[in-house]
Amino acid sequence: MVTEQWVVEEVLKVVPDATVEAKDLHGSGDHFHVRVISKSYEGVRPLQRQRPILSHFKPFIAQNTVHALDLKCMTPEQAEKSGDTSFDPHGEKEMQFFGVHIRRPDQE
Repeated sequence: MVTEQWVVEEVLKVVPDATVEAKDLHGSGDHFHVRVISKSYEGVRPLQRQRPILSHFKPFIAQNTVHALDLKCMTPEQAEKSGDTSFDPHGEKEMQFFGVHIRRPDQE
């Protein structure tokens, strides 16, 4: 089972200067909310911030190691202003932010 610490370590391979927080949304080790806070995101669009992380996790998604990543990639200033940014694609909470939810081929 994937741990929160493993997710943090993998994200740091992509954005080594970041502060990374990972939260296992269901305790199942496959749905994660991940906050990535970095000064390097200044002036960078949200999808451009997420793309390198998603590319890194693509093999883990293909292997069914990770099912859902709710990525919030923000600058320190944005992080300071934001509250709880987590979004559970299977939860009851109303969607306030966009996350990345990838379906496994065998579950479509």
